[in-house]
Amino acid sequence: MARMLRAGVFAGALAAATGESAGAAANPIRRVVSMLTLMQEKVAAEGKKEEELYHRFMCYCTTGTKDLEASISASETRIEQATAELKEAQAELEQLEQDLGGAAASREEAKAALAEAAAIREKEAAVYAKDSAEHKTNIAALEKAIAAIEKGATGFLQTTAAAKLRQLTIDMDLGSADRDILSAFLSTGSSNRYAPQSGQIVGILKQMLETMEKDLAELTATEQEAISNFEALSVAKTKEIDANGAAIESKTERLGKVGLEIVALKEDVDDTSKSMADDKKFLADLDKNCATKKQEWEERSR
Repeated sequence: MARMLRAGVFAGALAAATGESAGAAANPIRRVVSMLTLMQEKVAAEGKKEEELYHRFMCYCTTGTKDLEASISASETRIEQATAELKEAQAELEQLEQDLGGAAASREEAKAALAEAAAIREKEAAVYAKDSAEHKTNIAALEKAIAAIEKGATGFLQTTAAAKLRQLTIDMDLGSADRDILSAFLSTGSSNRYAPQSGQIVGILKQMLETMEKDLAELTATEQEAISNFEALSVAKTKEIDANGAAIESKTERLGKVGLEIVALKEDVDDTSKSMADDKKFLADLDKNCATKKQEWEERSR
């Protein structure tokens, strides 16, 4: 602007001088005036172009500053959001690890409980098989003895049933009188000598048979209850094992995904932080350059 003013003053002075001496040397002066006029127009055009460039630069300063400030604000928001998401993901990861440990421990406990129950059931079944077989043998011996004595069959005391009966007389819980009667009967050489007392002996034997059958029924009922309880326990523990296995599988899968999410979020925070730092540096440089340019223009325009 100052240059344009100076050029205009200079051109005016020349114009006045040419007016005074136009008659002496018209053609050379016109050429000088024309040249100066062209120079004035060129300086004016350059000044206008420079002013236009200055205004464009200042416009860029304004828009660039707004864009950078918006980018920085968006980065700050994203960092805050990603940091919160990262905190949640890390908490979920910790909880998943605890849940996995608990599910694995519960599955092992269920397996151990099922194995222990199966071992106990096997022993119980073996005891029942032995006891029930013994009771059945005793019942069969008593039934044979009762039938033989009721028929008055001779030679009974020499049979295996009689031998078994002698053992039962010792092992079973009998009254002393009944035990003595049976012992005396079984110790004789012939059952005919006790024919008058056969009804009493048969009565004792039937009582023993009833007791033995009752004991066998109780054994069988206990065995059936044990089987039922084991089956129920087996179903429950198997479901528990399967449920914990499914939980372990799903939580392991989720654990892997959360781990990847954490890595991605950390990278996001890091990349956004670096980008924001670059934007802040560029904004500071832009503010400095724009202020310098404005000051220079103001000084040149005085």
